[in-house]
This record gives sequence, C-alpha cells and structure tokens, in this order.
Amino acid sequence: MRLFLNACAIVFLVSTSCSNTIKPEELYGRWNYVKVDNTNPQDTLPDGELRLQSPAIIFNDKQMLMIEWGGKTLSSGKFKMEGKMIRYTEDLPGGQKREFPFLIKSLNDKELVFQTMGQNFTTVTALKER
Repeated sequence: MRLFLNACAIVFLVSTSCSNTIKPEELYGRWNYVKVDNTNPQDTLPDGELRLQSPAIIFNDKQMLMIEWGGKTLSSGKFKMEGKMIRYTEDLPGGQKREFPFLIKSLNDKELVFQTMGQNFTTVTALKER
C-alpha cells in the first residue's frame, strides 16, 4: 500500500509540474514594453528610448500577434501556444513567412516576461494595458 501511495504521489508531482501550459486567452490584449534586456549590451535600449518608442506586443482572439514600435506596426502574423512557447509565424513582404519562438518566462494578469530564442536573446518585460 505504501509503495502504491508513493507511486501516486510521484505521478501527481510530475503531472502538475508539466501543467505549465499557457492558454492563448491568457495573452489576449495589449502589453506595453517597460524593459528590454539584450545579451549583447550594445543592443540594449536606454530607458528614455523605450519610453519614446512605446513598443507593445498585441495578441487577439483570432490567434494574431502584432508588434508595434514607434507608433507603427513592426511585425504581424499568427501565433499558437505550445506549453510556455509562443510559436510565431511572421508575415513578410511577397507572401513570405518566417517562424520563430518566444519563451514565456513569467505571466500573470498584469505582467508578461518573454524571451526570444537564439544565440543573442532578448528578454522583454511588458505590462498589460487596462
């Protein structure tokens, strides 16, 4: 009986630790960037520049993602969630598409922290617009 209870506890712990799946609806809305950190210090934006450009990432219920920078659309396309990964397919000129992932480091109803993937990654902290 004790072995059975221990096995049940292990299965429960493994299943709850793997349930960090983020639902798309948790992202819906406009998230205004408040901090952008790059692994390459030369690419890090000064705080004043970030406020001036007022960048944001916007998710909607049609699984569309849009990135705004300086009052203009910098990038747009479709997204889907895979656990804590945002799989983004960016629409490029000429019907081309580019796929890349973002890893969600943390998410609550007020703050989103995500990171680009690759050798020189960028971590973005954004606050949800109310």
